[in-house]
Parts: sequence; C-alpha cells; structure tokens
Amino acid sequence: MGNIGIGRILFLVGVAICVLAALVNLPPVMSAVLVALGLVVGFLNVSAAETRTFLISAIALMMSAGALSGLGSGLGELAAVANILTKIGYNLSAFIGPAALVVAVRSLLTTAGD
Repeated sequence: MGNIGIGRILFLVGVAICVLAALVNLPPVMSAVLVALGLVVGFLNVSAAETRTFLISAIALMMSAGALSGLGSGLGELAAVANILTKIGYNLSAFIGPAALVVAVRSLLTTAGD
C-alpha cells in the first residue's frame, strides 16, 4: 500500500463523509467532525510550497458550492441530482474551509515574520 500518511487518510475520510452526508441523513455532529478533520488536514497536508495553490483551489471550491445552490430550479427532473451536488459542495466547504483558515493564518504568520 505504500506510505500514505495520516493526513492523506484523514483527507480521504473527510471527502467520503462529505459525499455520504449528501446521500443519507447523518447526525448533525458530523458537521463538527468535518470541521475538526479540516483543521487537522490544514495542519498536516499543506506544505509551504502548496499554500498558494491550495488557497486558490479552496476559494474556487467554496464559491462554486454557493453557485450550485440555484442549480436545481431550472433542471426539472435532474433537480434531485443538482440537490445532491449542492449538498456535496456545502459539505466540502465545511471540510475545506477550516483547512483553508489554517493554511491562510500560517501563511500570514510566515509573511509577517519575513
């Protein structure tokens, strides 16, 4: 299986929870779990060299999640699919948002120290 690392495993678990939570009703505590996983992923997974790319990707993801919210109204029979995609987007925002916060603060502290 190779050397995957705990950060990568937690990232994959977080993404799996985001998708699962869009398909079935999970307990509300799962939102807190996503936030906690996001914080850990932000600390463990994003190196200084990856900061810019990660933050740009996180911003794009969170903006697209908001844009998806209006998607279902014009799709008729595909509204159910649009609803699931919207839920996945919101869940990913709840997961990636805290990671982006950690990476952004770390970047600001590094920049301020230079």
